[in-house]
Amino acid sequence: MTQLAHDRYCDEIAHQVGLLRDVLTSGADLSVTVPTCPEWSLEQLVRHTGGALRWVELMVRTRAQEELPEDRVPLGEGPEDAGALDAWLAETGEMLVAALREAGPDARVWSWAGVPTAGFWARRMTHELTIHRADATLAAGQPYSVDADVAADAVDEWLQIVEFVMRTRPHDEATQLRGPGRSIHLHATDGTSEGWEWMIELTEDVIVWRRGHEKATVALRGPLTAVMLAFYRRLPLDSPELEVLGERELLEFWLQRATFG
Repeated sequence: MTQLAHDRYCDEIAHQVGLLRDVLTSGADLSVTVPTCPEWSLEQLVRHTGGALRWVELMVRTRAQEELPEDRVPLGEGPEDAGALDAWLAETGEMLVAALREAGPDARVWSWAGVPTAGFWARRMTHELTIHRADATLAAGQPYSVDADVAADAVDEWLQIVEFVMRTRPHDEATQLRGPGRSIHLHATDGTSEGWEWMIELTEDVIVWRRGHEKATVALRGPLTAVMLAFYRRLPLDSPELEVLGERELLEFWLQRATFG
């Protein structure tokens, strides 16, 4: 699938950081547990996300050709209040966007997914932010929205990641998805003309996926953002905006095992 332009990813990273900062400065309780990441408080979620951004910024800025230890990146100091965290996150976003823009999409940088470029990291951090901002808004009880092109690209990237894991990590849970004669269809009901549909076929070796409308063993239907969030396990399948048609157990099986960590 055609990805978004590098500058679009950079713009979106800056935009998503701004929206995540809005959650921080809205008066949300930073100690509240994040429902979709129950091992974290809202503050821990933000620090995890910012730490990931800083780790990538260091790799891109230094053109790292091998994985850098995560402890090379300071996670910020100072009072653990919303104002201090907001300032740290703002600086983090500015640093990463500047490094990505300076590098350009084709600069060689280590990655774990067989695409050793700065462009890989621009896309990966766009969706790291897109999904973790959803976690933050759920924790804070706030509404969530995302641009359609970003949501659709997030689904594409997730499928590409799962496909990569199935090919390269033979002992990962994702390999349990292998098997013939099963398929999943994702159908965004608010944008068929834009191609917001996916067909995922499970085979003996890998998954095969493409954009398009086809009959499948099970279908997940709903607005694009809801479909994306459900596919990333951020929204329950029984949410009122979603509809599951066919063998629900297969979709649940996928959601339990489609992972890269």
